[in-house]
Amino acid sequence: MIRGIDHVQVLAPTGSEEEARSFFGGLLGLEEVPKPEPLAARGGVWFAVGPQQLHVSVEDGFTPATRAHPAFLVDDLDGLRSRLEDAAVATRDDAPFGGMRRFHANDPFGNRIEFMGPEA
Repeated sequence: MIRGIDHVQVLAPTGSEEEARSFFGGLLGLEEVPKPEPLAARGGVWFAVGPQQLHVSVEDGFTPATRAHPAFLVDDLDGLRSRLEDAAVATRDDAPFGGMRRFHANDPFGNRIEFMGPEA
C-alpha cells in the first residue's frame, strides 16, 4: 500500500546547481539536504520540504515542465509572493479551491511551480 510521497523531482539544465540553490534555497528558503554519495556524482541538488524532499536533477537537453508541477503549501502566501516579485520572478493567479488561494511562478529554468495558502 502507498503511504505517502517521499520526494518530487524537477529537472534543470546540466550545470545549473548554483541557480537551483539560489532559487529554491535562497529565495524560497528550503533547506538543502546532502545527496547520498553514490548519487552525488550525477549532479543536481536536493531540498527538504517538510518531511518530503524536492530533488532538482540536471539533464542534458533539458526541456522545462510548463504544465506538470509541484505545489507547495505556504504559511505566508502574500509574503512569499512579494519576495518572488521583488526578485523579478513573475507570478500568476489561479482560481482558489478547497479554502486555498493559489498562484504560479516559474523557477529559473522555466518549470511551473504552484504555491498555495489558506484563504484569509
